[in-house]
Amino acid sequence: MSQPCKFCGGNVSLGSGTIFAKNDGTILLFCSSKCKKNMLVLKRDPRKLRWTAKYVKGGIKVK
Repeated sequence: MSQPCKFCGGNVSLGSGTIFAKNDGTILLFCSSKCKKNMLVLKRDPRKLRWTAKYVKGGIKVK
């Protein structure tokens, strides 16, 4: 059973990846340190990066 990465949306198999627990109790699961750094340190939006599965081609529509 695999779970999706919170940043890129890729599969994280059991026994691999990194779990990050926030102070409010939410749990973030990352497939690699690349995803962890992009979300927590660099605070990037995964919809704007082409290498993620959450990438939106054509741009993000702002209401």
